[in-house]
Amino acid sequence: MSVLAKRMKEARLRAGLSQEKLGVMAGIDEMSASARMNQYEREKHAPDWLTVERLAAVLDVPVAYFYAVDDDTAAMLLAFHALTPESRIKALEIITRMQ
Repeated sequence: MSVLAKRMKEARLRAGLSQEKLGVMAGIDEMSASARMNQYEREKHAPDWLTVERLAAVLDVPVAYFYAVDDDTAAMLLAFHALTPESRIKALEIITRMQ
């Protein structure tokens, strides 16, 4: 399974959304939303960049999450994304000092 398909399915399940509901919320036509999302998750087709951006917005994850190859990086992206802007600055300072 590709990283994109894996992360997309993980984020959708974590959000508690069906393929159809996610597709509709991301602006995909209601009549084809379920089929298209299924094709994305099964790697039959890949979504274009704009669709990935809309899916990320609906799922409240950074776009980079969908492309994170390893699980640790994906988890860091999700954790960082959930922080307030002030906490992000602090987290970056801590990580920079750790290097």
